[in-house]
Amino acid sequence: MDPMIVPAASGFLVAAAIGVAATVKLRRSRAALRILEAEREQLRADVAALTSELSERTQAEKAEATPMLPVCRFSDEGRFLSANQAFVDLFAAGDGDDIASNKVVLRLRLMVSKHMEQARAAEPGVLVTAGTVPSAEGQSAWQVQLAVDRDAEDGGSILALLLPETDSWTAPALDYAPAGIVFLGGDFKTIHANAAYRALVEGTGPGAADRGTLFVDLIDQEDREAAARFLEGASADGENIEVQLVDREGGDGIEVAVFCRSLKVGEGPDGATLVVYLIDIGRRRQLEAQVAQSQKMQAVGQLAGGVAHDFNNLLTAMNGYCDLLLARHRPGDQSFSDVMQVKQNANRAANLVRQLLAFSRQQTMIARVLDVTETVADLSHLLRRLIGENIVLKITHGRELAPIRVDQGQLEQVVINLVVNARDACPGGGKITMKTHDFVTQVPVRRGDDMMPAGRYVQLDVVDTGTGIEEKIIGRIFEPFFSTKEVGQGTGLGLSTVYGIVKQINGFISVESTVGEGTTFSVFLPAYEGKEALSRHGDGQMDGTESRKDLTGVETIMLVEDEDPVRLFGARALRNKGYKVIEARNGEAALQLLSDKSEEIDLLITDVVMPGMDGPTLVRKVREDRPDLRVICISGYSEDALRQRIEEDTNIHFLPKPFSLKQLAGTVKDVLHPL
Repeated sequence: MDPMIVPAASGFLVAAAIGVAATVKLRRSRAALRILEAEREQLRADVAALTSELSERTQAEKAEATPMLPVCRFSDEGRFLSANQAFVDLFAAGDGDDIASNKVVLRLRLMVSKHMEQARAAEPGVLVTAGTVPSAEGQSAWQVQLAVDRDAEDGGSILALLLPETDSWTAPALDYAPAGIVFLGGDFKTIHANAAYRALVEGTGPGAADRGTLFVDLIDQEDREAAARFLEGASADGENIEVQLVDREGGDGIEVAVFCRSLKVGEGPDGATLVVYLIDIGRRRQLEAQVAQSQKMQAVGQLAGGVAHDFNNLLTAMNGYCDLLLARHRPGDQSFSDVMQVKQNANRAANLVRQLLAFSRQQTMIARVLDVTETVADLSHLLRRLIGENIVLKITHGRELAPIRVDQGQLEQVVINLVVNARDACPGGGKITMKTHDFVTQVPVRRGDDMMPAGRYVQLDVVDTGTGIEEKIIGRIFEPFFSTKEVGQGTGLGLSTVYGIVKQINGFISVESTVGEGTTFSVFLPAYEGKEALSRHGDGQMDGTESRKDLTGVETIMLVEDEDPVRLFGARALRNKGYKVIEARNGEAALQLLSDKSEEIDLLITDVVMPGMDGPTLVRKVREDRPDLRVICISGYSEDALRQRIEEDTNIHFLPKPFSLKQLAGTVKDVLHPL
């Protein structure tokens, strides 16, 4: 063998041996590494297991320290879904097989159905108090709080959480209270508020009742400082202040009365140091304004009635003496036109007085049973002439309307005044709609400021498409002499006359208006349920002057009137007709004259309102000795006022002032010689 080959072979063998050794060593290292990795994974698994066990033990300890509260889940339709074990243990003795028919579950279903919408509308995390359910004997009741489980798969199920009332500082009555109640902390920030409080302050801005809201920020700037001082001095003495809340839309906020008192620990929720009560006094203010307005209207009505009565006496004398002058100055006489001018202006004044009496509800009236449809239909031609050609008048009549008992002239005046008012509200033209229909109500309903009793009424609506009435003046439209027209274009008595007439016949009137769209006046007239026959249009409209041509007589008449001009005119007018007239200035003088039984008196004419003995008293005393004596009462007030004072004596006739010579003579003739 070549000596050079042997060393080479031995070197190759050594290298191979080294390579094999290295390979074996590498394989052993990899095996050891895999073992180490397996051990590490095992350690990780052990750590996870220990962590899980520790967590479970911690949760169990917490569960043992804090008992689980009973909870029921209901569907968004109010159907019972499930209950936790705490509920089953407490209310079903641990038996959950028939839990759906459990009486507490059934009671909870009713609460959920009743308060479901309120719970859905509540902010997330806000519980809605639904009521209470009883517990076992000797234990407190459970308060039911509702909330929507928005994290549930269906996103709308209702949770009913039951809290022991001993652990709850509030009660269902807190949310049911009509007054706003809010608990404040020492910094005057909201901790909890009831439903009434949330409703009161919702107009001040979003989140006004949320926890942490500063209470004084909800009060108007002008009242804020005073409110802060009031809260700082809170006590239990019942004092209060009145403030205005902020209005987020820039208008006038709600006026509220604020009461507050300090709280001790445990008297309210955690952190509460004050409880504040808010009462809405806006309605009280409105009622106070209505009472003041009613008193003002009553005072003005009494004044108007008194003034109208005095004017009627003057107008009776003016008209009477005009009639006496016209008897001597016939047409063609140069004084005739002058006397007629005086008489015509006196008649205009008489119409104005009638309006004043209508407002004061003392207007003379002759009530008859009427059909509203027929009366309105007869007026339609006159109404169309009054409104002009640029306004469309549409009249819709109801079917089978109940009859009413009113003075026809007054009813016509109501219709005419309302239509003329509607015409004036449509200066550029428009449409006026009149509708009549029956209105029946089984319960009292509010109409304007009045409560209308239950019953049957005939409703008359006058609707226009005019300019409408502003809200700030709509409460004054029935005041006498109040007018939005220019000076000289109206007396301001149109609507007040309507109001007075409607009230005098025990009716009601209301108004609804929208600026730029129009106004609706609704008149409600009580249906007549009596047996009096329905009068046809035009019946009974003639006085004695139209049905009789001979107004003379020879009987003896006693005329009692404290107003000298009226008495002198009446006595002269009757003497001119052939009657013998005995005059008396008051009731006492009349009784003294009548004490002479030798004087036969055929008719007594007396004023109703006189100083000393009034007319009704005089009539009663005279009737004691002369029970068959015929009587005519004259007055500037209504016949209703007379009837209230003469009780049930129906054999007394009435002549309203102002009256003309022919009306006086005709009435006397009718009473002495009935047709």
